[in-house]
Amino acid sequence: MAKKMQTIDGNYAASYVAYAFSEVAAIYPITPSSTMGEYADIWASQGQKNMFGQKLEVVEMQSEAGAAGAVHGSLSAGALTTTYTASQGLLLMIPNMYKIAGEMLPTVFHVSARALAAQSLSIFGDHSDVMSCRATGYAMTSAASIQETHDLALVAHLATLESEIPFLAFFDGFRTSHEFQKVELLDYSDMKSMLDMKYVERFRNRALRPDAPYAKMAAQNPDVYFQGRETTNKQYEALPAIVQKYMDKVGEVTGRKYHLFDYVGAADADKVIVAMGSACETIEEAIGYLNAKGRKLGLLKVRLYRPFAADVLVKALPATVKKVAVLDRCKEPGSLGEPLFLDVKAALAGKDVTVIGGRYGLASKEFTPSMVNAIYKHMDSKNTHNFTVGINDDVTGLSLPIDEEIVTEPAGTTACMFWGLGGDGTVGSNKNSVKIIGDHTNKYVQAYFVYDSKKSGGITVSHLRFGDKPITSEYTITAPNFVACHNPAYIGRYDMLAGIVDGGTFLINSELPADKVFESFTREMQEVIVRKHVKVYTIDALKLALEVGSPKYVSTIMQTCFFKLANIIPADEAIGYIKSGIEKKFKKKGDDVVKENQACVDQALAMLKEVEVPASLDGVAAYEPKALITEDMGTFANTLMKPILHQKGDDIPVSAMSYDGSMPTATSKFEKRGIAPSVPKWDSAACIQCNQCVMACPHAAIRSKLIEPANLAGAPASFNTVDAKPPVKKELGLKYRLQVFIEDCTGCGVCVETCPVKEKAIHLTHTPEERAAGQDENVEFFLSLPDNVMGGTDAKTVKGSQFLMPYFEFSGACAGCGETPYVKLVSQLFGNRMIVANATGCSSIYGGSFPSLPYCKDKKGRGPAWANSLFEDNAEYGFGMRLAVDTNRKQLMDCIKKIQELGVCCDDMKSALDYAVANWENTSDEAMANQEKLGELLKVAVEKSEGEKREIYAKMLELKDYFVDKSVWILGGDGWAYDIGFGGLDHVVAQNRNVNILVLDTEVYSNTGGQASKSTPIGAVALFANSGKRLTKKNLGFMCMSYGNVYVASISMGANRQQALTAIREAEAHNGPSIILAYAPCIAHGINMSKSQTEAKRAVEAGYWPLYRYNPAEEQPFKWETKEATASFQEFIRSENRYKALFKTSPADAEELFTKAEADAKRRMTFYKNLGELMK
Repeated sequence: MAKKMQTIDGNYAASYVAYAFSEVAAIYPITPSSTMGEYADIWASQGQKNMFGQKLEVVEMQSEAGAAGAVHGSLSAGALTTTYTASQGLLLMIPNMYKIAGEMLPTVFHVSARALAAQSLSIFGDHSDVMSCRATGYAMTSAASIQETHDLALVAHLATLESEIPFLAFFDGFRTSHEFQKVELLDYSDMKSMLDMKYVERFRNRALRPDAPYAKMAAQNPDVYFQGRETTNKQYEALPAIVQKYMDKVGEVTGRKYHLFDYVGAADADKVIVAMGSACETIEEAIGYLNAKGRKLGLLKVRLYRPFAADVLVKALPATVKKVAVLDRCKEPGSLGEPLFLDVKAALAGKDVTVIGGRYGLASKEFTPSMVNAIYKHMDSKNTHNFTVGINDDVTGLSLPIDEEIVTEPAGTTACMFWGLGGDGTVGSNKNSVKIIGDHTNKYVQAYFVYDSKKSGGITVSHLRFGDKPITSEYTITAPNFVACHNPAYIGRYDMLAGIVDGGTFLINSELPADKVFESFTREMQEVIVRKHVKVYTIDALKLALEVGSPKYVSTIMQTCFFKLANIIPADEAIGYIKSGIEKKFKKKGDDVVKENQACVDQALAMLKEVEVPASLDGVAAYEPKALITEDMGTFANTLMKPILHQKGDDIPVSAMSYDGSMPTATSKFEKRGIAPSVPKWDSAACIQCNQCVMACPHAAIRSKLIEPANLAGAPASFNTVDAKPPVKKELGLKYRLQVFIEDCTGCGVCVETCPVKEKAIHLTHTPEERAAGQDENVEFFLSLPDNVMGGTDAKTVKGSQFLMPYFEFSGACAGCGETPYVKLVSQLFGNRMIVANATGCSSIYGGSFPSLPYCKDKKGRGPAWANSLFEDNAEYGFGMRLAVDTNRKQLMDCIKKIQELGVCCDDMKSALDYAVANWENTSDEAMANQEKLGELLKVAVEKSEGEKREIYAKMLELKDYFVDKSVWILGGDGWAYDIGFGGLDHVVAQNRNVNILVLDTEVYSNTGGQASKSTPIGAVALFANSGKRLTKKNLGFMCMSYGNVYVASISMGANRQQALTAIREAEAHNGPSIILAYAPCIAHGINMSKSQTEAKRAVEAGYWPLYRYNPAEEQPFKWETKEATASFQEFIRSENRYKALFKTSPADAEELFTKAEADAKRRMTFYKNLGELMK
């Protein structure tokens, strides 16, 4: 057997094995498992063969439930079938898992184990999802590393075929699924040599087919069902031995020995931890260190969790063990202990061993050797059950103290950390770096990436290790040899030099000359650098990147400098490898992108400078950062936001968290990220005051106000205003101001591209210049001024609407996002009475990630109430909100009628109630004021009344917020609306309730990485459509129109702002269901995101996206608002990388598919154009 070493991640390892054994894969994307399906789809599109000489048939379904159903059907009909999933997706598969296991169908489900949505969603790893499957009848294997993921996947596929019992092969989400290491991959021929084909033939012979017909039972009655459940006991009893047999076979080929339970540690250990997953690597590393100091400690690794072989577990433990601590990476509230603990406790019943259980690592919470040490210390002292480790539980006192920090990494390991900005290429470059070193040297490598919840523009920290010995440190770096800062905005915000070793290296991307860089550091940084003899280097990577072509090239430049400074391999060799890696990575994006990245490599080292470090800090200036969070910002900001924004969230105690997952709104304004190197500057003389830039801004970082001159008293000197232009009424004497929020701006440039003035009234300017010009002070003054001053303008117009305060600001969306301008506009129009149900996806992550919530409040404390349930149920979730509002309003009206019959308490109450009844559907400011008045009157009425009246008034006071109706909005992307949530959406629009659905249509699954949805058009390249989408886009709008009672609109803000505004207003005014399909250019399209609004305009001009409105309330309901195409359809699609990539992924089919795409677009346009006559 030839040894094949390759640097890969855990998802690759699992998918590689699954591809070998499978003929069909039915899939659906979900983080962090999506890339398993993506790898398989790419391999299939490239013609890669499985071990049977066939290409895998990869099918993307509409949901995980659909994928599981397809797997079940494919297995039943005789094809070896697999799937990949995690978290909520796995839960959707559970009904079919019971059926598949009940029918004894061999398969392997590969799961990158992830947390479940409880008090909140988390995309990160733990065992909550797989533990929910332990009663399904699936066998369950657990891998602790990427190598084990490969090896145990192989064991699972072999064992399922012999045993006919389905397997769930799991490994830790993110910690294993997304970590990169150099591992050994077996050739498919070696895998096939272990397979006895008679088991494949037996499986095939059980296929449902008319040639040998039989049936599968639909229902059994009480007389026989129980007996039927007991028929497979023997098979499950035999399974552990079968699994061990294949573990032995794999061991014979690879030299890596596995057992159902593997013990490591002292042969005479008295204390043993039992665990599974990546924690085993950390525990093993820790006990190696502790035992070397004279301790007698052990670890039992669980490889096969179901069936649970109790007798094998007992034999695997050393005879000397007296105490066992079982670690579970999940929580089951109300139980006597978590699942693994209960199994181990039962297995050791009657033994002279004390068994305790504890929880660790939920949602990828760090689990370190110091925590392992704390567990063993606990076993030496209190040894109580139900402990937690890694958190500060100051509520129930279950957490263990970490009173000793130990460093267990093997000597000779080089640790490197890179602080980057999401979307700047840092993560991709670091993946390339470990592949270069891993694949071209004998060194072992490891790369792990830590993200925040934002889309591109959030913080990323890359943790890279290199060494001559295998790396088993499954935790983030605490003592780096090398640190790189890719964004100077992080200085003073994050402790980037924490733990850096003596003599370490710090590389920073800075625009300052080398002799000024040291002064730009905080005093704390300077002290660390001097005390630890840190070598400092600088490069103006942004300047070079912009000269070459794009700010995204910063990461390529920094990567080149890393190879020069770290000296892990010769720089000249590394540069050649970097260039090859660039070609491989960026070839889909076009030759220009490849050439520009390679040009950055060639020029980088000439700009790299060493920074002189003074021997003493006497007389040396230092940067003094402004306090990010101040006391006046409140408890939430100080207790929770402050540590999180400084990357210290792990220190937050349990008592600081809400018990029900609730949090205040209007918190994103506290972040002040300051990440944009350039920000807009307003040229008041050139400005025509159209407010288009305000509407287009994705982050509400540009706003306009009309200001009474008297309110300008005390304005900062640089707060310039100009006379307001018509249609603002001249006689009012109002001033106009366009304000840029420079610390909240992402520097996307959408405003500049949107400005209709030929010479532009907005220009991007160096951010420090605008700070020096006093823009931060101007923002504070701007916010203090009265909101919503209209000056005679109409909120039904683009200009007028943009004088309204946005209730959605400074989100974590990508710079230039095409979705958020729609969300912001809806909030401006209806934010003070909105309830939002948000489908899981981009809009829920940038809209509701803790602790920075962009939905905000006005000066009266009103604003949108927002919540997210799941992905698949969002339409029903929002529908339920409408039911609640309607029910509460009905109760309130019943109370009003009763109290009016009994006689109201006073004239003020009578007039207010009369107004409320007469204006029951009115949502004006006057109606709001009347509701507030009633709230005060009802308090008095309750106090002064008695008997039945008091009871009624008390109920009315309880329901006082429902005198004015709410505006219920259901938000989500096309993956939700067209695919996983379509069934619910269809049902909700058919119910004739007053809900408003906004579909942010990017034509792709944006949040999970760019997979195809049924909104993806013909010819577009997406994940799961690597060779181009072959079928037409679903006509969701027409489907909804067919009910006759649903308001439907298709809009594109960049193409026609007035049409978009009108459609949103009409949809909300429609007394019934409405749905708006909003075209949203996305970073996944492979476009320049500064042009997201102009790209939306081009889509309409090229005949790619339709504009229309269908209003059932009007005599002629359908309005076709799309002008004849004035631009080339082919030029439009060929300018976007999602289409252009087809020349790389499927060059033979590209021209044919592009022709079909244009013909299909024309067909759809013609259909809609003629729809007016059909829909009368």
